[in-house]
Amino acid sequence: MILSHRISLHTSTAILLALMSTTAAPVSGAETFQVHAGERQLFLDDLGIAKLEGLTRTLHQPAKKGAVIRPTFPDEAYLQTRSAPMWDAKVNRWKIWLFPSGIYAGTAYAESTDGVHWYKPNLGQVEVNGSSANNYITIDPQLTWPANLIINVVLDPHDPDPARRFKGLGHARGREPMVSADGIRWRRLDAEKIPSFDESNMSYDHKTRTFIAAVKTRGQYGRAHAITTSKDFESWSPPELFFQADELDQELGRQKIAARKKDPTLQQMVADDPKRYNADIYNVGVFRYESLYVGMPTLYYATGPSADGTNTDGFKEIQLACSRDLKKWQRLADRKPFIPPSPRQSGAYDLTGMIAPSNAVVRGDELWFYYTGSKYRRWPEHAEPDVGAVNLAVLRRDGFISLDAGEQTGTLLTAPFELPGRQLLVNVDARKGALQIELVGVDGEVAALSEPLNGDLIGESVKWSHGDLAKLKGQSVSLRATLRNAKFYSYWVE
Repeated sequence: MILSHRISLHTSTAILLALMSTTAAPVSGAETFQVHAGERQLFLDDLGIAKLEGLTRTLHQPAKKGAVIRPTFPDEAYLQTRSAPMWDAKVNRWKIWLFPSGIYAGTAYAESTDGVHWYKPNLGQVEVNGSSANNYITIDPQLTWPANLIINVVLDPHDPDPARRFKGLGHARGREPMVSADGIRWRRLDAEKIPSFDESNMSYDHKTRTFIAAVKTRGQYGRAHAITTSKDFESWSPPELFFQADELDQELGRQKIAARKKDPTLQQMVADDPKRYNADIYNVGVFRYESLYVGMPTLYYATGPSADGTNTDGFKEIQLACSRDLKKWQRLADRKPFIPPSPRQSGAYDLTGMIAPSNAVVRGDELWFYYTGSKYRRWPEHAEPDVGAVNLAVLRRDGFISLDAGEQTGTLLTAPFELPGRQLLVNVDARKGALQIELVGVDGEVAALSEPLNGDLIGESVKWSHGDLAKLKGQSVSLRATLRNAKFYSYWVE
């Protein structure tokens, strides 16, 4: 499914930027723009864009593939994750860390060779219902929930100590740094805990070798998130508020609640009290993707009090944001959902509850997103045994947002940049049209002209009818792309 909006700023977008109580300002195209060799340039924000004519920005939602890791043990009703799968080349398999509901609400572990079919090995670390034949992990067998929970895990290929390859954040009264050689047997580090409430996410920026954690705090409208970073996984920067809901989220939330109540295909909420309507940020996945940082905030829309009065009923959706420096964030696509709830009769788990993926997993020409989905926000008494699972959604690589042209030709002109290589590649869907590239020198003259590009090309090397990129390497050029009936996702230089 795709959702479009025009490049020119909408009135709602202007209001959005004025009301954001965090530093979520748009990134200006006047900021320093560099194209590094091998690093893809996407069109999520305006950095590096000097001029746009006749183009539409289109948000692309990933295709849902359904649940890939479900509850299987008798005491598991709800299975969720706050980690993205990681490929461990030492054992040639994917690894992921989970946490189930039930008698032992600690960390669970699963493995896969293809990322779709997952195996829960018997680890023998924890005895549950008189048996240790399960996939549960423990830091200390004497600990109980939540002190036994390892909530966020990443693989660090740069640490010279093999005993510290896997790095995780424990859940005990904040976030506690710990390390592991294999992701199964863990030890605590002698490091200060990171302040956080019950939600957090973590990723590893391979380019800058930085650990990025988004931790839950309080904001103007309830749940909000702060960001903290570390180079050594032991000393962390003071958490700084970077994402919270604003007045526009409240307005859009009321509209979404009203629309949901009218839609019989969607799972309806138990509670409905307009005085308790509220929108806040339940969780945020933050990760580096190519030349920028992507944020995936989980918006939670409360519709009324829970039956026991201790919480609220409501539903969630996952949106998109981006940043160049982890400080200034831009909400994207007019806050339309990147991953919306599924219809009630679809057989899916993500009917009301979702938790954003912690990272994008690159699989060839695709991005795979593993996220938590649940059928109910507050489980009714008649709920079936399994109500939550880990789900998979798949997107074209670089496919978050494209620049689109129809029958009328559209043009993109980038800001000048120093050409870092001899080969230009593009990701474009021009099956019904064409894309043509020009490289323009500082004198305004066309230094290179490509042959027309046709077809669905995810990593196509541009062929030139005029000009030689080898002679242009190191020179300052601008890229001018002309599209007709095409979707332009990204470009990069090798």
